[in-house]
Formats: sequence, C-alpha cells, structure tokens
Amino acid sequence: MRKINWTLLFLAFLATASIVAYGVAVAERSFMIAIIATIVLYSSFKGASNYRKRKPVA
Repeated sequence: MRKINWTLLFLAFLATASIVAYGVAVAERSFMIAIIATIVLYSSFKGASNYRKRKPVA
C-alpha cells in the first residue's frame, strides 16, 4: 500500500471545497464568495503544481 501524500490531499480538499463554494455563491448570489473561491482554487492548483515540481510524486 502506498503512503498517503497529505500535502496533495489537503490541496485537493481545498480545490473541492472551493468548487462547492461556487455553488453556494450562485445560490446566495454573492460575488464575494465567488471571488474568494476563485482565489482559493487558483492557489490550490498553483500550490500543487509547485509541490510536484519540487518533489515529484511517484
């Protein structure tokens, strides 16, 4: 069994939570929630990309 990569799992959770926040933003008609979700989604993808460049995942 492979070892769990907690950093990438956390970043994936953040990305999923921000996509869910888009649904909340649409339901609440809130631009602020959408902007925050966009920032979190971008930073989680960017963080995962930087992490994979520094430490390749086998």
